[in-house]
Amino acid sequence: MANSGDDATDKIYEAPFAESDERLEAYADFVAIVKQLRRDCPWDREQTHESVKHLLIEEAYEVVEAIDHEDWDELAEELGDVFLHVLFHSVIAEQEGHFDLADVIAAETDKLVRRHPHVFGDDTTSDADDVAASWEEIKQQEEDGEQTSVLAGVPSQLPALLRASRSQEKAAGVGFDFLDREASWAKVEEELSEFQAAVAADDADNKEEEFGDLLFALTNYARQADINPEEALRRTNDKFIRRVQHIEERLDENGSSLAEADLETAAELWAEAKDEE
Repeated sequence: MANSGDDATDKIYEAPFAESDERLEAYADFVAIVKQLRRDCPWDREQTHESVKHLLIEEAYEVVEAIDHEDWDELAEELGDVFLHVLFHSVIAEQEGHFDLADVIAAETDKLVRRHPHVFGDDTTSDADDVAASWEEIKQQEEDGEQTSVLAGVPSQLPALLRASRSQEKAAGVGFDFLDREASWAKVEEELSEFQAAVAADDADNKEEEFGDLLFALTNYARQADINPEEALRRTNDKFIRRVQHIEERLDENGSSLAEADLETAAELWAEAKDEE
């Protein structure tokens, strides 16, 4: 992308373009290879935004897994895979006459500058929470006339727990929130009581609705308590898998399996796995 001459943009591009020609050539080679694959490879040529969109999600989760494992070589590879998909979608869009990679980069650059007036402008905000609030305020100003809801920017395709968390964060950002953590917990207790009543009545539809309300209230309380609910549940999933695999390994040593073991034996091995953590 050509340098616009804007002082803020100059600050961004000063360091990258001071890099060696070799690094710039690597970037150019990458773009050229993807375009050639799109032209000459039968599989790549047939793909559409729709057909490969799920692969981008998978690659993003593999990035998260590499970070969790602190495997930096793997992280570099997985980030490359994500970038491949960004470029691939950009090439498809370019062929369809919508935009190209330069447009993507230019738009993101402009957005970063606009939403960081404390870095590239005269704003004196220095607190991280104030910066986040300013970001949302500027975003709303940019979207005036395009969106009518503060929640319109929360993607409908997010995993349900993450979507709940992001929706609650957005609402809280404009003041629609419980007064304190205690009020938020009272809502959890209220929803738990309603769920228990639905279970007691064996009302299938109401059970599901009330359970959803309970999960939503717990997610909101997690935000109030500075807990990332998605991360908390992910860690619990990992812990459950580790312990079950420990049980399976110990049973296998004795020629047995989880399906064959009695509940008491499995419970003892579960406790053993817990003690070893």
